[in-house]
Amino acid sequence: MVDMIYKANVSRPEKRLHGIASMERKWGIIFATPIMIGFTIFILGPMIASLYFSLTNWEIGSPAEFIGLSNYKKMFTEDTAFRKSLVVSLYYAVLGTPVTVLFGFLAALLMNNKIRFLSLFRTIFYLPSVVPGIAVIIIWMYLYNPEFGIFNSILDFLGIPGLEWVYSEATAVPSIVLMVAWQSSGALMIIFLAGLQGTPAHLYEAIEVDGGKSWHKFWYITLPSLTPTIFYCLITQLIATIQVFDVAYAMTQGGPNNATRFFVYNIYTTAFSQSKMGYASALAWILFVIIALLTFVVFKTSKSWVYYEGGDKH
Repeated sequence: MVDMIYKANVSRPEKRLHGIASMERKWGIIFATPIMIGFTIFILGPMIASLYFSLTNWEIGSPAEFIGLSNYKKMFTEDTAFRKSLVVSLYYAVLGTPVTVLFGFLAALLMNNKIRFLSLFRTIFYLPSVVPGIAVIIIWMYLYNPEFGIFNSILDFLGIPGLEWVYSEATAVPSIVLMVAWQSSGALMIIFLAGLQGTPAHLYEAIEVDGGKSWHKFWYITLPSLTPTIFYCLITQLIATIQVFDVAYAMTQGGPNNATRFFVYNIYTTAFSQSKMGYASALAWILFVIIALLTFVVFKTSKSWVYYEGGDKH
């Protein structure tokens, strides 16, 4: 009898815990269902549909005709616009990603110091990140104007010949990189600030005890502790730069001479200017593969330079 009473008393908490876990599971499913439905309808469904359309010759206003891999074959053998947009996008990504991350990193180092009006300066540095992209483009179009733009006025004051900026093939992409780095570095600054303030203070104290200088603190403590943050920013910025569209659409229209015909802008013009929805779907899937490959490469190389807590590499 005593043994039965003991088992009954022990089983009651277990049943109670099981009931709580079951209820939490049900509520979890209820709250996750809208997100799952939205993902299925607006992301997974369109992806599957675009994969099918990439195998068809579908133009707006006409039925889709299944043609297999012909779109992909045409892309790599005949389409010069595809090759040009791919080269331009990779060039922009290779140049823009490290520059933008570096701008954010340097801004974070500056804003991590104890100075007067620190909150004001942080707000000023972050402010471009909340300005709408089209507004930024309009402002920088005036700054880049070869005739009355501020940048050329400054160069003229310094006795330096003015540049054509976004109106020249040679300087169009670097000019866009400068503009995007100015706009995006504020958000990256916040991320880097979080990483800087999360670095243990006793590590800096150990460097000071050993007679280390500011450079030693930066090289042996700050930089290694921020490698996970740098890794995250590199991944996110790489994906963002590969998918750039608004600057080409609103600022240069892919010019001059297709120098800024980025991959996504090429997809847009193929789909909505030429009405080739099937071929545009194929281009979109190639973009997906390119982003996946670049992300995979960054992940693989990160094993040699990303350090996590405890000094272990990724």
